[in-house]
Amino acid sequence: MSTAQQIYSELEGNRRTYLDRARTCSKLSLPYVMPEEGFSAHSRLETPFSGVAARGVNNLASKLLLALFPPNSPFFRLQADAQKLAEQGAPPEIASEIERSLQRLEEVVMDQVAQETYRVTIHEALKNLIITGNALIYMPDEGGMRVFHLDRFVVERDPMGNVLKIATKESIAKAALDEDLLAAVMQTAEADPSDSSYDLYTAICREGDKWDIRQDINGVTLADRGGKIPLDKSPYIPLRFSRIDGEDYGRGYVEEYLGDIQSLEALTRAIVEGSAASAKVLFMVNPNSTTRAKTLAESANGAIVSGNAGDVSTLQVQKFNDFRVAQMTMEGIKDRLGAAFLLTSGVVRQAERVTAEEIRMLSQELETSLSGAYSLLSNDLQLPMVTRLMAVMKKQKKLPPLPKGLVKPVIIAGVEALGRGNDLSKLDLFLAGAAQVVGPQAIAQFVNIEDYFKRRATALGIKTEGLIKTQEQLAQEQQQAQMQQMVDKLGPEGVKMMNDQMLAGNVDVSQMSDAEEVQDATAPA
Repeated sequence: MSTAQQIYSELEGNRRTYLDRARTCSKLSLPYVMPEEGFSAHSRLETPFSGVAARGVNNLASKLLLALFPPNSPFFRLQADAQKLAEQGAPPEIASEIERSLQRLEEVVMDQVAQETYRVTIHEALKNLIITGNALIYMPDEGGMRVFHLDRFVVERDPMGNVLKIATKESIAKAALDEDLLAAVMQTAEADPSDSSYDLYTAICREGDKWDIRQDINGVTLADRGGKIPLDKSPYIPLRFSRIDGEDYGRGYVEEYLGDIQSLEALTRAIVEGSAASAKVLFMVNPNSTTRAKTLAESANGAIVSGNAGDVSTLQVQKFNDFRVAQMTMEGIKDRLGAAFLLTSGVVRQAERVTAEEIRMLSQELETSLSGAYSLLSNDLQLPMVTRLMAVMKKQKKLPPLPKGLVKPVIIAGVEALGRGNDLSKLDLFLAGAAQVVGPQAIAQFVNIEDYFKRRATALGIKTEGLIKTQEQLAQEQQQAQMQQMVDKLGPEGVKMMNDQMLAGNVDVSQMSDAEEVQDATAPA
């Protein structure tokens, strides 16, 4: 059996090309995400001349975070298998009670997400995905979450994109090792007493329907830190921003626009350095003139000196037209990058009145273009994260055990939310068009209003329990309205007479359709 270090070393060579490309993209956007090899706390990061790529990465990461994990609302829901419930003989009326119970469990899980501040870690992972195209999330049994950058993990996938092997490398301080483990490490041939930290290797290999996890440090296998776990409960979640068939790693979003970013960086640097040179002021004095340079330099402002103005000239670069061409080219590149990275402030029309609806429609149009990333992140991030989080909470006794195979989480944010938004637009467009063609009376005659309200609430992600009146409530309100009409029509004496006859059993109120029938029933014989 190969050790974790051997697996990491075997897969490290296939990562080199992606790692070099990731460092190039990071250097032009956010240099700290993937610094050069050998970077330490005392190293210096180069600052790019253009900040458009950095703004784009931060903006896109924030938008993805809001779309995938909206605040104050669940990004998933627990769904019971209706077919299995029917097979087990569950009555249909119990479905609403099951939904309410599952909703309470959803709230418990979302409270755990808020307490553990997962969104901060996920935002870091999203920036890695946008720049490098890859990230690895680790969710231990103790809770919390951390991110492995591309230079700290390797992965191997099959032709269908399923993960076969994952290996990580991290540094662990010597002081963090217990005495027995430290003694075992110091007995190895590679041990150096002067080292303050050691490399910890972790390998996760797929074996059938299980993950086999193994760890070793400095050649010493950690027998108590391994084992086998089910495929859907792995603490390691590898992420890709884009899927390329046949490749083990993904490609970053910055890489798709690397040409524009490099061009903008070169033009920005040229204009900045040229502007600095143009801003320098130098006065030149003709050496054969009567005007002396010393007199010009030492004279105070407004002083009267002897000399000839024609003997003094100012050095000028005279590159304004060249700078103007570069500036126009830069503006075109910035507009393209602004549209690509959803920097809507750069593409909204310049006017005194720009409505919020224009910005909303523009944002929706641009975000729809990232539906491929939403779909991939829903499968690779949201669903595995919920499954792993629920497994951890069950182990910590924070969540009750659920019937196996009966309840499963379903993602309702990201591309699914965009789909619901499109359904809402189509629903409103249908009703508006029908009202214009056949009129509101036909809408009231042929459209089920209750079902319309339910579909609209579902598209908006609103809970309808207690909000939309049921048929029983509508019937009760209609009966109360009829009774009030009776009171208004008959008066107190007629109502008293009607009540007396109802008590005597001579009047069946269920057969009365209006106040006139009641009046006829209460009239004297």
